[in-house]
Formats: sequence, structure tokens, C-alpha cells
Amino acid sequence: MKKLFIIALFFGLFSCKNNAQSVKKDKTPNILLIVVDDQGYADFEPFKNHDPVITNPNMTKLANSGMIFTEAYTTAPVCSPSRVGMLTGKNQIRWDKNASWGPGLPDSVKTIAEYLKEAGYATARIGKNDLGKNFHKYDVREYPLKHGYDEFLGFSAHAHDYWLLSQEIKDRTPDPDGTSAVLGPLMHNNGVKSYKDGYLTDILTDEAIQYIQKSKNKPFFLTLAYNSVHHLIHEVPQKYLDKYHVKPIPNYDPDSLMAFEKHPVGSYSAYYDKYSRLGAIQDEDLRKYYLANLNCLDDNIGRVLESIKKEGLEKETLIIFLSDNGGTPLNGANNSPLTAGKYSLWEGGIRVPMAISWPGKIAAGQVQNSYVSATDILPTIASAVGIKLTDKTLDGINLLQPVKDRVLVWKWQKTWAIRKADWKLTNTNEDHWKSRPSNLYIKPIRDDFSLKLFNLEDDPGERIDLSSQNPEKVKELEQAYQNWCTTNIGNY
Repeated sequence: MKKLFIIALFFGLFSCKNNAQSVKKDKTPNILLIVVDDQGYADFEPFKNHDPVITNPNMTKLANSGMIFTEAYTTAPVCSPSRVGMLTGKNQIRWDKNASWGPGLPDSVKTIAEYLKEAGYATARIGKNDLGKNFHKYDVREYPLKHGYDEFLGFSAHAHDYWLLSQEIKDRTPDPDGTSAVLGPLMHNNGVKSYKDGYLTDILTDEAIQYIQKSKNKPFFLTLAYNSVHHLIHEVPQKYLDKYHVKPIPNYDPDSLMAFEKHPVGSYSAYYDKYSRLGAIQDEDLRKYYLANLNCLDDNIGRVLESIKKEGLEKETLIIFLSDNGGTPLNGANNSPLTAGKYSLWEGGIRVPMAISWPGKIAAGQVQNSYVSATDILPTIASAVGIKLTDKTLDGINLLQPVKDRVLVWKWQKTWAIRKADWKLTNTNEDHWKSRPSNLYIKPIRDDFSLKLFNLEDDPGERIDLSSQNPEKVKELEQAYQNWCTTNIGNY
């Protein structure tokens, strides 16, 4: 508690400053936000009860240098809306009342990058940009250069092929943008950047290291958004396949006859669909491909951390790491002991790995068990930098000053959930499959829209429904959810 008080006092002192137009290097940290894709809760080695087959030494090194959060939540169980929430510090259902895949980004909602750019930071995003609307377009609010980033290299879509990054393959493919994953050159500022060779995770790391090297003399905000460990999970460099004893699967080739059900012969959609569901790959190998992909991701995070150390920026850089949502039942992730996964408001879909590090400012080796939200990232960064926040509609608070009985709400299509203190009420169910889930999937106790009440302190896996024993608690939380929605949805 003494450590947390000292940390809170430090951040409280920063938060008293006015919103500055410029910053000095010796008083403000660089900010590195690392976002990974679909990582399972049990696939994060810093957690005490992680899957014993997992080894991610670099994620562990990062986490051990600061604080891990055992109950960190995203605002949605899928990538597009959850990324809007972490970028804005607001629950995206405030403007997306239908709780859709595509909330988009209204002009009136300010991002972390915009706050920091106004404060004199250099800003860049490398990797995945997915806010659910206006994919592949440049002159739209959702494109990084239009919401606060000076530079962008990556893709605006749910996913990107890990190997096929050239203009040549895009020109030969009948549907390069025709599925949830794309292939071909990366978007680069107002143009594209084509890569004849290379693996996407490695390339994103190379570009991030180059950015750190060139920006080290000015405070920078770098969002490094890997698409690993998202589908296509089998696309991994050979040395990792060898390590986990799985065979390579040929890359997509538009001249091959990879037809699948309703897709035209030679389409990338056919290839993507075939290998983003169980069938062509079975459970045991799926887990191995996932472990190989995760191993490669961890090695790359290690390279980024080493570059920060090499440039002498360790004590000048605040790093936040998290996954965009829970592990998906379709890629071999392990969310144990949490029920279900991506696509649902069960704990497995919204509780994620998360850590923060700032050597010399945040004491090492801490474990925070109070629940926090990805919306807390913006206020935490603002406090560290000295930006005074005046927006009363922010949902986030400082990560280092959690509130034990705060209210968190979720809405995902026809389902919803609310948490207050140890209690969670939800009507969530499961019907979002394009194939059966993997054998690591923990099936919900019920698959319907009925109200279910859980005490997450005693039952984090949501195995015991307490609604019939606690009708007053059900009524209280249902009313609190309705009140939140009535007060906050539809103001944009």
C-alpha cells in the first residue's frame, strides 16, 4: 500500500498541471503503447496461473519491471470497438448505440494521439488500425493521420497476411481487400510501402525500432499494434514451426485452386476462411501454431525493449501492454480459468493480459488485483505527461488509482453486462461461430439470454449463477445498467 500511495502521489502531482502546448524532454516520458491481438488470458506468463506450456520471457521482463493487472477489461469482445475504447478513454457505445462491429470515430471524440500531439509530442502508429469503419481509406476520420498521428505504417482492416506484402501479389489477387484480412503493401502515410520479402511481425518491429532511433531527441508517442496472434495463425517463420513441431502450410497463391464453398476459385477469402477455422487444422496442431506465433511475437517485443535500452531511454519511457480482447476459441488460445472467449461478454472475451512499466517511477514487481479498464489508458498517460483533462464524459480513470466499486458496462450487439465491485450481471450467450471452438474452450454454464449473476471474486470462471439467491442484487445491477445507458448513450 505504501508503494501505491507514493505512485499515486507522483501521478497526482502531474495531474495538477495545465494542458501544455509544448513539453520538455527532461520532464515528460516517451509513451509506448503495445497492443497485441487475441492473446489468451492463460497465455501470459506473468500471471500466476498461466498455462505451463507458455514461455514469453520478454512480456514477463516488461511486466516484472512494473505492474501487472489481473483484472483488466477491454470495452468490447472484438477488435474494432475495443480499440476505439482504448484510444479515446470512452466506452464506444456512447455513440454506437447498436454496439456493432463498426463504431467508427466521431469528429467530436478526442484521441490519446490528439492530446499528446497538442502537448508537443511526435506521434506514430505502426501496425493494425481498426476502428470498424472506412477500411483502406486515407481521407477519413478513422485513418491515423486524421486523428492525431503524424506518421502511420500498417493496415486499416481486421487483419493482414503475415507474408504477402508486395504490390505484385496484390495485383494478382482477385479480392485483395475482400475479406476480414487483406494482403499486399502496407499503407504508409498518404501512400503505400511494398515489401517483396519479410514477415509482418518482424517488419513492424523493424519499423518501430527505426522510429524510436530517429525520434529519441523529442518526446514521442508510439502505438505499436501487432496483428499477432490473430489469424492466419499458421503463418509463422520456419524456425518457430520447427520448435513446435508443425509443418508449414503453403501461402496463398492466386493461381492455386483454393476454392471454398461460396467463394470464387483463386480468392483470398477462400484461403482465409479455410485456415481461420478448425477443419483444415485440427486442435493439437492449432495450439502449436498459436504457440509458435506467440513465441515470435514475444521475441519481437524483446527486440523493441532492447532498442529502448540501447538508446538509453528505459527510464524515460512509459510502456503499456495489453491485448485488444480475449483469446478467440478459433485460433488455439487458452483463456483458462475464464469462460468462453472473443465474441462474447463472458470473462474470456473481455478480460485480458495487461501490464505497465516506467522504471524509476513505477515500482517493479507489483500485482494489481483491482479491476481496471482499457479506457483508463488515456487518463493514465495524461496524468504522467501533465495534461489536465476537462472532458466529463471520459469513462477512464488513472490505472494506478483504481476504484474498488466503480461501475463498468458492456454492450455487444444483443448482449450486455455490468460489473460493480465483485458482482457481474449479464445476459450474454454464445452464437457467433463459423466452426466449433477448440478443445481449450471453456463452455458457458448456459447458452441463452437469461440474466446471470456472478461473484467474480469467488468465481472468476463464472460457473455458479447466483441470480436466484440474490434477486435484489440482480435488480440493483440491472437498474444501474439501464441508468448508465439512459444517461450516456446518444450524446454524439
